[in-house]
Amino acid sequence: MPTLPFRPRRPVWATRNYTLLTTATVVTGLGGNGALIAAAFAVLEAGGDGGDVGLVAAARTLPLVLFLLIGGALADRLPRHRVMVAANTLNCVSQAAFAVLVLAGEPRLWQMMLLAGLGGTGQAFFSPAAEGMLMSSVDGEHAGRAFAVFRMAVHGAGLGGAALGGALVAAIGPGWVLAADAAAFGCAAALRGLLDVSHILPRAPGDGLFADLREGWREFSGRPWLWGVVVQFSVANAVVGAAEAVYGPLVARDHLGGAGPWGLALACFGAGTVGGALLMTRWKPRRLLLAGTLCVFPLALPSAALALTAPVGVLCAVMLVTGVSIEVFGVSWMTALHQEVPEEKLSRISAYDWFGSVALVPAATALAGPSESAFGRTESLWGCAVLVVLVTAAVLGVPDVRNLRRRPSPVTRAAKGGGAASADVERPLGEPG
Repeated sequence: MPTLPFRPRRPVWATRNYTLLTTATVVTGLGGNGALIAAAFAVLEAGGDGGDVGLVAAARTLPLVLFLLIGGALADRLPRHRVMVAANTLNCVSQAAFAVLVLAGEPRLWQMMLLAGLGGTGQAFFSPAAEGMLMSSVDGEHAGRAFAVFRMAVHGAGLGGAALGGALVAAIGPGWVLAADAAAFGCAAALRGLLDVSHILPRAPGDGLFADLREGWREFSGRPWLWGVVVQFSVANAVVGAAEAVYGPLVARDHLGGAGPWGLALACFGAGTVGGALLMTRWKPRRLLLAGTLCVFPLALPSAALALTAPVGVLCAVMLVTGVSIEVFGVSWMTALHQEVPEEKLSRISAYDWFGSVALVPAATALAGPSESAFGRTESLWGCAVLVVLVTAAVLGVPDVRNLRRRPSPVTRAAKGGGAASADVERPLGEPG
């Protein structure tokens, strides 16, 4: 009697949409993490300095600040998968043009800034739609584990993408790595075009885009835990972004041996996040945000290690520990948003989350070069580390961050359309954009 082929069974929470979203995000993660390294070294190979690297990084982030809120409102009005496909298509075209520019030789700074800005524009419209789509694809009972597995897969791709990207930049140059990222965006757009949105109820006609933004603001500002953490990460993401996008490649070039060791360090961070996500598939801290916020303090360690020009082995160990700890926060944050925010407002809340979290990044990356000239690279890196510690300690002063607890099911799913609920310390309520 012939035996049937073995077909592994997916967990009950791994729906078709969840699987497609995870697969597409892994594909772009493999390409995107290498492309970040490639973009920095493309600027350096074209004769740029730390200030030029910062300007290109700022040009990528500035459109996030300008267009995120509009992107969130549109994603709550239009089918989210269409917004995602359109954004991926823009990213594919802009990265392909960036690759051609670099491969052709002698790219100009303004050209690289323009193309980086187009990529950031695509990300501004993509991110709120993607977060809302992911959260609507899982239920409350399995949300924590589903988000942990999603992030584990994404960070696993980041691990491979950073290590492979750094090696390929050193071996064949940044242009081909950028071309691979463009192909990854094209593949992801095709996968996201297959998403099923029939389970999402049609949106009732609203009073306009600005009315939707005001409603999202009321939902956001009425939750102290939400805006408190976003303010925290507006500073933390800015200084960590400057350290990673500008100072990291410069320290790698001057003291560590170039793109390869820096890619390895980023890969170790990715390995840490995979380990942290694996931990969070089992651990369900009762006080979600207290456990998560305490794990943000190690985010200061990489800047300190770069300031000390630590050997590659030490830097990799620091990045590994940081990855594990920050992932505890990331899963806790996503679980809190899923639990507390109504489905029809998820993309707008995500947009305010991302907006606050990236608002200072363009300024920080653009000022990284001048700061190095004025104060020195070592002093600037120590400043980054100290700021992370200070803002993280400050957010622990918000009572809801310390006391909000996990609930077995999110009440907002049973009371859609309600306004911002007050925090209940006996009912619990993740890394911001």
